[in-house]
Amino acid sequence: MKRIPEFKTDTDAEAFLEQDLSSIDFKQFKPMRFEVAKKEATLNMRLPAVLMDAIRAKAKAKGIPYARYVRMVLEADLQRSR
Repeated sequence: MKRIPEFKTDTDAEAFLEQDLSSIDFKQFKPMRFEVAKKEATLNMRLPAVLMDAIRAKAKAKGIPYARYVRMVLEADLQRSR
């Protein structure tokens, strides 16, 4: 099955979508969570540098900003607590 290439521009992506996509292996995709809730509150905290480095590395590996990763970890923990 064919994999999705990485696109440098929106135009390249749009051109790719114009073709027959029936040979694409859709198992390569991961679910994506969209954040639509307005962020009205802020949280400032001091962390050891080694922890912050680990957070940034984990977020980068997941391909998301580190603040979003921290928010996701907090939300997941709260969901488990319910």
